[in-house]
Amino acid sequence: MSKHLEQRIDNLETQIIFQEDMIESLNQALIDQQDQLLTLQRQLTLFAKKVQAMQPEAVGPQSQEPPPPHY
Repeated sequence: MSKHLEQRIDNLETQIIFQEDMIESLNQALIDQQDQLLTLQRQLTLFAKKVQAMQPEAVGPQSQEPPPPHY
């Protein structure tokens, strides 16, 4: 095998190792972000339920409405 061909093969092997490492790093970052997203979705759902429980109904029956202050 020629020296030039061996050097090209070494370069390709180095690039493959680098790409595999980069893919693994990106995969781990994606996994971490997915975990964060799921956590935020759960927190938002709980927050929305708490806010909804705190708010009275927007419009109640007329009989339950207090009279205006000028009456």
